[in-house]
Amino acid sequence: MKYIGAHVSAAGGVENTIARAEAIGANAFALFTKNQRQWQAAPLTPKSIDAFKRGMERAGFLPEQVLPHDSYLINLGHPEPEGLAKSRDAFLDEMRRCEQLGLCYLNFHPGSHLGKLPEAVSLKLVSESINWTLEQTQGVTAVIENTAGQGTNLGWSFEQLAAIIDGVEDKSRVGICFDTCHAFAAGYDLRTLAGCEQVFGDFERLVGFSYLKGMHINGAKCTFGSRVDRHHSLREGNLGEAVFHYVMNDARFDRIPLILETIDENIWGEEIAWLRSLAA
Repeated sequence: MKYIGAHVSAAGGVENTIARAEAIGANAFALFTKNQRQWQAAPLTPKSIDAFKRGMERAGFLPEQVLPHDSYLINLGHPEPEGLAKSRDAFLDEMRRCEQLGLCYLNFHPGSHLGKLPEAVSLKLVSESINWTLEQTQGVTAVIENTAGQGTNLGWSFEQLAAIIDGVEDKSRVGICFDTCHAFAAGYDLRTLAGCEQVFGDFERLVGFSYLKGMHINGAKCTFGSRVDRHHSLREGNLGEAVFHYVMNDARFDRIPLILETIDENIWGEEIAWLRSLAA
């Protein structure tokens, strides 16, 4: 079974995300558990936590159908001690929010060396940050998102993702979220079925499908290999449709959240229905 949804708004409380996912015909969803552009946030209230859990049960959502995303401010490979400590504390808070909500994943961008550290050193900091956080939490998997490689961002290549995982001590609690737009921008050619075979063959060889815990299903405004992060609707832009046919007809992508972050939320329901129609 394919779990397909979108990153829905948590405005008014995390408990409101469930009805918003249902309204677009989703059987998966993503959310921010706090404001993604602020360091500090009020704790989740017992009332909100209870309402979220009851809503999940009512709608029949399992924890593995939900892919929370952390704050965009967090940089687990930060080259400066103060910035690194601040990022780690914020990441720990996000993981504990997922624990409180009974969720099993936290999706995050690995970070950036900011031109102040060798890439390998910053990647090692990301691994150490994950280890530090996992030691203080339980039940939640840290899910690394591949990036477009814009600027000094880490995690755009399969080799970098593998290096981060290699440094994580508890490999049962680390995973990957594969973003189709980011991969295309980073130079992974998903425009044909043959290209998809090549790319996902390389992913299996270098990272491993056992680590794939979710996907971001996005079209691309950016051009191939541009290292620019610009999403588009599924059937518009430069990526094409082959990768969506590929994903929808390959069992390796079953039972993980396939999350739209496409640019027009007014057609999310149509895009979800279209993806389902691609299954042979």
